[in-house]
Amino acid sequence: MGVAIVTGGSRGIGLATATRLAQDGHQVMLVARKPDELDAASRQISDSVPGAVVGTCPANLRDEGAPAAIFDMTEEMLGTVTLLVNNAATNPWAGPMVELTPKVMDVVYQVNLKAPTMMIQEFAKRIGDRDHQGAVVNVASIGGLHVEPLIGWYNVQKAALLHMTRQFGAELGPRIRVNTVAPGLIRTQFASMLVDSLEGQLSQRLPLGRIGEPDDVAGVISFLLSSDAQWMTGTTVVIDGGNEVMGMF
Repeated sequence: MGVAIVTGGSRGIGLATATRLAQDGHQVMLVARKPDELDAASRQISDSVPGAVVGTCPANLRDEGAPAAIFDMTEEMLGTVTLLVNNAATNPWAGPMVELTPKVMDVVYQVNLKAPTMMIQEFAKRIGDRDHQGAVVNVASIGGLHVEPLIGWYNVQKAALLHMTRQFGAELGPRIRVNTVAPGLIRTQFASMLVDSLEGQLSQRLPLGRIGEPDDVAGVISFLLSSDAQWMTGTTVVIDGGNEVMGMF
């Protein structure tokens, strides 16, 4: 099996994905900013998946040296990286884009778009010229497909992430496959404000009758990283409980 790096791996979709990949038999490196949260996540995976091999790497993805350091640590602890999940994201701003400050713009861009781009660049450098050796999944959002109030700049980065996936898919094949998932509203700490305010309304309107759980996304990521998806690259899989069908935000 492979060696996987999961950014934002200490909670939410990242933790659910890392757990699923461990269940699939992969060795997993969790990446996040806070060592205590990483340690707790590692213990949770080890407790739920007997025999799981899990490493932790505290890192701030706004640091341009982070990708090389993450890959160095992973290779030293677990071996050659074959799978990458760019899940880490931030959104410190809610409001109209005309009121955005340069500082907020930079932070959101650095974490949500620049960091995954640099992680893929580092991955491609490490893979070298070997064909059919790597797979990447970027975690975007259905916000990248729609106009929404209050989180426009976040969604701009997610829309760019969708196209970045297409571009890397075209450039890196057949060495590395690059795909994206675009989740709808998922029950995570990151989305807690939206979950608290919209869960009842959305649950009634969505065809599948509920908002998403992290495991709903993790299963699709597992598929996209597997050999079952070996003829898929540069594509986006929407996971939204039917939001697109209903034409909602």
